[in-house]
Amino acid sequence: MEIRGKVIKLGDNINTDFIISGRYKFSITDMKELAKHIMEDIDPGFFRKIIPGESVIVAGENFGMGSSREQAPLVIREAGIVAVLAKSFARIFYRNSFNIGLPLIETDSDKIEENDVLKIDLNKGRISDLTSETVSVIKPFPLFMQKLLQEGGVVNYYRKYGQLKV
Repeated sequence: MEIRGKVIKLGDNINTDFIISGRYKFSITDMKELAKHIMEDIDPGFFRKIIPGESVIVAGENFGMGSSREQAPLVIREAGIVAVLAKSFARIFYRNSFNIGLPLIETDSDKIEENDVLKIDLNKGRISDLTSETVSVIKPFPLFMQKLLQEGGVVNYYRKYGQLKV
């Protein structure tokens, strides 16, 4: 599985309230509308930076910390982000993201810059920064995780196959 995207860079400790502010938790239930408010507390213009289907978030340590509400990864996916790369992720955020088919990739993100273009090969475990012409090695995703991502998450996989086939 291969992912390509232009980088939108963030820092460390991006919590779920930064991803989508708690003030919208009950007032906006439509994910398309909610996605327009992604990261607005740390960058009011963040949504306008996204090229749907062609943007990746690159962050530092502890991405997705805070509450366990599924709105955070859902908003990222709905906004058109194709993957999130970070040094580390909060465990429940990591699981919620894979459950909905949003790939999260742990990597040293220090040398990746805003607007770099990345090609991520989950089969081979490689991140190619096409802008800086560098390659980073990551642990390849297990086949069953790749299948979950290809189908758009656990629910879609189960609807299609009825069980997890590894």
